Amino acid sequence: MRDLAKYSGLAFQIGFIILAGALLGKWLDRYFQLPKPVFTLCLSLLSVFAALYFSLKDFIGKKPPS
Repeated sequence: MRDLAKYSGLAFQIGFIILAGALLGKWLDRYFQLPKPVFTLCLSLLSVFAALYFSLKDFIGKKPPS
């Protein structure tokens, strides 16, 4: 049961990071009135890589209980 809570929390963390990057990019595109969604694309990709980094760091860094 503890593993289920750990991995579901990790899924919410990944989703939040990606959503925050996409929304920030969308807001910046509207603010600067760009014809193409440059910030949305760049920040979405950056947030995907950041989410992968943080999740893998958390997943690999933990040692199983002995």
